[in-house]
Amino acid sequence: MFGKSRDVDEPAAPVVPWADAWEFVVGDVERPAAGRRSRPVLGPRAFRVPQRRGEQCVNAPCAFFPQQSSSGSPELCLYEDAEGRTLLCSVDGPVKAGDERHFAVRDGQGQAIGIIRRIAPLKRALTPVWRIDQPGHAEIVSSGEWAKGGPKEMLQRGVGKLVQGIFQGVADLGADGGDQASDAACVLQWTADGEPVLASDGCGQFLVRASWLDRRLVFAYALVRDR
Repeated sequence: MFGKSRDVDEPAAPVVPWADAWEFVVGDVERPAAGRRSRPVLGPRAFRVPQRRGEQCVNAPCAFFPQQSSSGSPELCLYEDAEGRTLLCSVDGPVKAGDERHFAVRDGQGQAIGIIRRIAPLKRALTPVWRIDQPGHAEIVSSGEWAKGGPKEMLQRGVGKLVQGIFQGVADLGADGGDQASDAACVLQWTADGEPVLASDGCGQFLVRASWLDRRLVFAYALVRDR
């Protein structure tokens, strides 16, 4: 409705190998409105890697959402191709464990590759706490600093300023048509044993900061965080 189909002489953006993605956003905007392009060019909903080619901004896909199921409920899985022929990963339904909900993540062959854990918010927390378990590595912990003293205190301490600047760079590439700037108060920083691993925000933007992080676990977190 608000975009246009791809021009005949404008080929689809090539797929980026999912394991090579360091920055990605969730959306269907393939080429944002810019220059003589008055409306964004849309593609299938996917995790997309913002790229700049000269003066052109392109959001190249790296993992595709499935088409809407007949039940109307979104499937918790992703594909390597837009046609949905090759399964990339899937997420099991939640399993309760005390005040936690565990979501097992599986690869395309059905083998478990990790767990996304949702922990119920504490009294002063504004949002749930999330953890990612990747075998062979320390627990990956989300920050949630704003739950301790609010966004104002977080900014006064300088927490998140570096990540905010990095996300601004992603937004400048026109990830969602250039009209969704990151909110510093919504930035989550993820660490494992104090090592920066990931940064994410509420607008569907992600920045991987550790090469060993399995991107499929990040994709899975995005699939379940609003459920």
